[in-house]
Amino acid sequence: MPAAWKVSILWALGERPRCRFGELRRQLPGITEKVLAAHLREMEAHGIVHREAYDEVPPRVEYALTEAGQRLNTALGPLGGWGREHVLGGAPHPS
Repeated sequence: MPAAWKVSILWALGERPRCRFGELRRQLPGITEKVLAAHLREMEAHGIVHREAYDEVPPRVEYALTEAGQRLNTALGPLGGWGREHVLGGAPHPS
């Protein structure tokens, strides 16, 4: 599966440490539920994302970066800076 959305998912989870699926999807316009769910499962299997399911009605599931995911996000920071400078023409970091 292409990794195009994974960097965006990492960024979104870095901005909001605990995020429900719907919140995460709203932060990533254009991603489908199927693709988001597949990427989250894959990233969880690789130890980058932690999925916490709460025994509530209605069911609640939150996603967060693991320590490895946080380190990966940090490592990708310089790449984001390069992209802002060279691809986006110096556009500021989204907040």
